[in-house]
Amino acid sequence: MVLLAAEAVGLSPAMVMTLLGGLALFLFGMEQMTGTLKVVTGERMRSLLEKLTTNRVTGVLAGAVVTSIVQSSSLTTVLVVGFVSAGLMTLTQSMGVIMGAEIGTTITAQIVAFNVTKSALALVALGFAWQFLIRREPLRQYGTMVFGLGLLFFGMNVMSDATEPLRHFPPFIEAVQRLDNRILGVLLAAAFTAVIQSSSATTVLLIVLANQGLVTLHQAIPLVFGANIGTCITAVLASIGKSRDAVRAAFVHVTFKVLGVLLWISFVDELDWCVRQLSSDISRQIANAHTLFNVSNTMIFIWLTIPLARFVTWLVPDRPEIPSETARPKYLDEILLQTPSLAINSVRLELGRLGVAALNMARNGLATVLHGDAEALDRLKAMDDDVDSLHGAIVTYLGRLSTQALPDTQTQQIHGYLLVANYFENIGDLIETDLVVVGRQRREAGLMISPATEELLTAIHHEVCWAVEHSIRALVDEDLELARQVTAAKSDVNRLVATAEEHLSRRLAATAPNRLIAYRLESEIMEYLKRMYYFAKRVARIAASTPEEPSAAVPPNSGLPQTSASAPSATMSIAPSEDS
Repeated sequence: MVLLAAEAVGLSPAMVMTLLGGLALFLFGMEQMTGTLKVVTGERMRSLLEKLTTNRVTGVLAGAVVTSIVQSSSLTTVLVVGFVSAGLMTLTQSMGVIMGAEIGTTITAQIVAFNVTKSALALVALGFAWQFLIRREPLRQYGTMVFGLGLLFFGMNVMSDATEPLRHFPPFIEAVQRLDNRILGVLLAAAFTAVIQSSSATTVLLIVLANQGLVTLHQAIPLVFGANIGTCITAVLASIGKSRDAVRAAFVHVTFKVLGVLLWISFVDELDWCVRQLSSDISRQIANAHTLFNVSNTMIFIWLTIPLARFVTWLVPDRPEIPSETARPKYLDEILLQTPSLAINSVRLELGRLGVAALNMARNGLATVLHGDAEALDRLKAMDDDVDSLHGAIVTYLGRLSTQALPDTQTQQIHGYLLVANYFENIGDLIETDLVVVGRQRREAGLMISPATEELLTAIHHEVCWAVEHSIRALVDEDLELARQVTAAKSDVNRLVATAEEHLSRRLAATAPNRLIAYRLESEIMEYLKRMYYFAKRVARIAASTPEEPSAAVPPNSGLPQTSASAPSATMSIAPSEDS
């Protein structure tokens, strides 16, 4: 498509491919150099950012230093977005770092302006030899950095050779003349930079074109402005799915750049004059324009961080917390508190929903712990948020109900239901805190659970999930026989556990790697499954001991289904699973 478009306007396909190849070499060299610097200095830069953000001035210093070392303002800004998302940095603290990062990123253009591209292939050869001859990994990283720097300069040379014929190409000259429109120049450069995600690459390309006499300094300055706006796209993409403060940090970057461009767009002539006084070399003039633009903007806006934070907070307001359907109580109606028997019945149904939420965690637990990646473990952990939310609503509702003068039977029911709510919540916490930790330790150790061990753990897991599910049904349906079956399953669970323990003891003598770690984690999984059965058994016992009294009819317009002592099962659906 690119070649067809080039031929349509009369450009040589070879010229276009050479230009794109040079740009690719430049970007690849930049990525190699930045990636290596990130590995070599990453932890130190992270520590520096954490320590030097106590006030706006040190924040600017930290951002400038880190970015001048890693040669990527996008990398620094993405790191800041991550800090804000994790709560390690406030929005106001992040502003100084973001502004400083824009100063640090101008170093690339300043280095390029020294016209050191003639040594490009020498740097490529030196970097390659360094990587080939040095075997110690930390030292080899520096060879990769030199190799990347050489590719960066070589890419510039290739782009320079490709653009030289454009000086005599009338359509290109006419297109460049249209760049006298400042707004158009800003928009074009912003769009181009957003695509390649590197303001340094855009600035370097401008230097290449200017050296060929294809772009004047007056035309290049608005393009530099646009490049500064376009580079914000990386931080914006990094903030997707993050906290509102992280999104605001990304928009601070955008707002800072856009306001800076709006401030300077009417003073292009003055900036043109200023950089001409500092140097007569067009490369240095463009690099200086880039630096002066960012330094002056930082000096102005660093004193406006508070109003800027307020503006961005207004622009990106807090999202109202919308609990999931599972976390929202379905049966706890305020009106029913005036009729305790109905309120207790509604709590019983709501406990069924709480039990189902805990059961869903239990069903997903074993497979995730044994095979899940970090994202799957995080999802399993997050499922407990719904359990905790619904548990809190039930306990609060029971607390309000218990303040009334109630018969002993209803007081006993409330006490029993409080325990049931805690048992289901304990199942969720057991999975969230204990099983998820086992899963992460399994991943860190690189363990693979043997098929025989997994089969035994799955058998226990199957029995435990059966017990949890039937304890829920026994409670909601007030089914004494189901409750007795859950209690009687203790012997089956103990038998399965004994078989698994014997197997693990035999496996302990195996010569497989990390055997001791595997034995500990497998034993812990088994212990947590036993505890989950213990909670299910306690729920079943409470279900079996609940005083038998008819459930009162639900009043009209209460928003609840009509229920009776035998009806709740029609309103409480427990989806079947492979473990049931």
